[in-house]
Amino acid sequence: MSRLGIIAGGGALPRQIADLSRSQGRDVFIVALEGYTDLKTVEGYSHAWVRLGAVGETLAHLRAGAVSDLVLAGPVRRPSLADLLSSILETLEDEGFSIVGADTLLGSVFAAPGLIGAHSPDYQARGDIERGSKVLMALSDVDVGQATVVQEGLVLGVEAIEGTDELLKRCGALQREGLGGVLVKFRKFGQDNRVDLPTIGVKTIRAAARAGLRGVAIEADGTMVLEREDVVREADELGLFVIAIEITT
Repeated sequence: MSRLGIIAGGGALPRQIADLSRSQGRDVFIVALEGYTDLKTVEGYSHAWVRLGAVGETLAHLRAGAVSDLVLAGPVRRPSLADLLSSILETLEDEGFSIVGADTLLGSVFAAPGLIGAHSPDYQARGDIERGSKVLMALSDVDVGQATVVQEGLVLGVEAIEGTDELLKRCGALQREGLGGVLVKFRKFGQDNRVDLPTIGVKTIRAAARAGLRGVAIEADGTMVLEREDVVREADELGLFVIAIEITT
């Protein structure tokens, strides 16, 4: 089985991919991005540290690591991993690397349409989901972000350079009295599924609860749900709904 290269951003996703690949008998080499990749991500794996944007150095490490397939995983704030890929994708492919999506390695990581857990959005929450969906669709072409928070029809914030966790912190302080808001998270239209797919996990659910939100809506078959069983358990215990919805244009 060919060696898998992982260009690792932050968060748990790069390590999850590495551990799963190793469990399937596949060797892994990690290119860790200075200032973004967690130290625990590379523990026990062959790896090299590079600066974001150091394309030549990255290619040299990948060649030395005898990598064939390559996955880019984990959040990196602007310039994002998606921005980086758009500038070097052609170079990587010309060099013989096959770029694969994290979803193809993790299996059934996308959610089918419907509820994920025990709680359901009420009428007001469904209205906020619809409002958030329209906001993200309108902003998709200008590449602002993949998430927004809406409370009783009022847009409290849109994800920008700070990422979803910081968006939730910011919006928690902006919520009005009344029913709590909703986090809505989708892909951008025409997004390359091999890079920077929207993702939620236990950390997202906890951050949403701390912000006073009532639930999270994600794109069915478009947003990755990491640690799904833990997400369900955490959401159920905290009283939050999580729902995957189909997007129509």
